[in-house]
Amino acid sequence: MWNEFKKFALKGNVLDLAVGVVIGAAFGKIVTSLVNDIIMPLVGLLMGGIDFTDLTVKVGSEELKYGLFIQNVVDFLIVAFSIFLFVRIINKYFKKKEKETQAAPVVDKNIELLTEIRDLLKNKSES
Repeated sequence: MWNEFKKFALKGNVLDLAVGVVIGAAFGKIVTSLVNDIIMPLVGLLMGGIDFTDLTVKVGSEELKYGLFIQNVVDFLIVAFSIFLFVRIINKYFKKKEKETQAAPVVDKNIELLTEIRDLLKNKSES
């Protein structure tokens, strides 16, 4: 059982997933800091210092904090848009690299030689 578990846990795709989760969590912290510490203060300035987190409604003896919900929705939209921009930039970079590698097709020397022979024979038969 131990060997079977070790074989499963050390598979390449399991390790890749683990690395992806760790990097994703770290990237999530960076994006959250960007939103909370840079973007939201700027949005607050643009909106006249409005802070959604203080918005509440009293229902009976309970207090509904709908402002926190609105703030979380705004945070999500900003995070999603930031990730979209990041992925878009990365995709453009890889497409550019792909075009550069496809621009110069590699021709096999034998094929090149056969093409030259064909062209010489064609020119000889035409004259």
